[in-house]
Amino acid sequence: MQSAGKEKEKVSDGSVKLHRQVGFVGAVSLIVGTIIGSGIFISPKGVFRNAGSVGTGLLMWFACGVLSTFGALCYTELGTMIPKSGGEFPILLESFGPIPAYLFAWTATVILKPSSLTLLALTFAKYALAPVYGDCDNVPGMATKLVGAVVILTVVFVNCYSVKLSTRIVTFFGIGKIISLVIVIIGGIVFLAKGHTEHFDDAFSGPPPGVREISLGLYQGLWAFDGWNQLNYVVEELKNPYKTLPRAIITSMAIVTGLYLLTNVAYLSVMSLEELLISPAVGATFGDRVLGVMVWVIPVSVTCSVFGTCLGSCFTAGRISYVAAREGHFNQVLSMIHVKKCTPAPSVILNGCIALLMIIPNDFDSLINYYSFANWAFYFLAAMALLYFRYERPNAHRPVKVPIVVPIIFCLACLYLILAPIIDEPQIQYLLAVCTVFFGLVFYIPFVHFKLRSETIRSLNRFMQKLMMVTTPDSDS
Repeated sequence: MQSAGKEKEKVSDGSVKLHRQVGFVGAVSLIVGTIIGSGIFISPKGVFRNAGSVGTGLLMWFACGVLSTFGALCYTELGTMIPKSGGEFPILLESFGPIPAYLFAWTATVILKPSSLTLLALTFAKYALAPVYGDCDNVPGMATKLVGAVVILTVVFVNCYSVKLSTRIVTFFGIGKIISLVIVIIGGIVFLAKGHTEHFDDAFSGPPPGVREISLGLYQGLWAFDGWNQLNYVVEELKNPYKTLPRAIITSMAIVTGLYLLTNVAYLSVMSLEELLISPAVGATFGDRVLGVMVWVIPVSVTCSVFGTCLGSCFTAGRISYVAAREGHFNQVLSMIHVKKCTPAPSVILNGCIALLMIIPNDFDSLINYYSFANWAFYFLAAMALLYFRYERPNAHRPVKVPIVVPIIFCLACLYLILAPIIDEPQIQYLLAVCTVFFGLVFYIPFVHFKLRSETIRSLNRFMQKLMMVTTPDSDS
């Protein structure tokens, strides 16, 4: 890695733009660090409750890993074919036009990314304050919100200050997460070696899951795998993206899937399925029974994991509005970068500000639940874009080309995950979520389509540009 002096020289060489500072290790750490959060430590029981048996539950976890890997492979082809940051935005822009791309950027910037960051920050706060108040459930709401706000401000500052510092911290916490899970896995192996295999006897005994249970179980597992598409948000900052992107994605998904499966086996080696389902926090129960004096590893692991995920989530979220603004879909200021740090500071700050506002309500978990299907709708559109490009641009340069069966299976799975919960249990909240997504057109039509401008907005942009010390990035030569 470059020294601090070299980094300063590179940033100060007269070119003001996003630099390619994320290598293979940083890329793997960004994906692993964003995927592995608190879920695997706290509550994998959502999968097993819907699975109905140990064997079916483990198969569901494996299916989630395979499906996430299929999605990541689709994004690998798209990311090397369209090597632009912003995740789904440039993909949808080139395939289906500006409106789907804008609606993705609007939904991700205003709802999905900030609400995810807020939830992660509050989770960190609860577990960080738990030793002071004795238990997570005893932590006062105001204390949780204050610490959560500090976490959001911290990750925003780090992401505005330095891309390299962000990736180094994410790498540090990513390694810590892996070590924590390895400790849990070793504990499980020791229990199995002592002959505690009774919980795996008749592993498939139990009621088979129906269509609804399968979809809900997959939703729970896929939530734990969320983050497999993170590198597509920062393609323009990857060193040698044609090689780094596919290698990092395949390596990361193999690591995460293997760790998740082995961690669940470790849990079940210590507790029965019934005990797992009634445990308020599976990781904590495992630690109490196995780790002894090392029981502190679990709460520390949860807080470290969540902080690393917060940092990675904020890192990638800022690139969405940055790229959208660069294409003229958002305010011009959001397309600017810091003149010295070469980071998309305005976009990162916007994500942090919305996340801070979302801390104020007492309960916004339902917000994520009802908008999660929107995520899968955009995943579906991105995979359809791959099929569209295969048909419309068969001779386009594709450094990575996945078997056609991969996007087809992924598209079908996305459709199932989008429609199954709505058809099984239709609720007005889903309609409200759809309306919120399309509400973005209220801003798109005048400001993007008709390019309406006002002197007030121009004056505000000039003020914000001076305040944040940002400028329009130099074009790549």
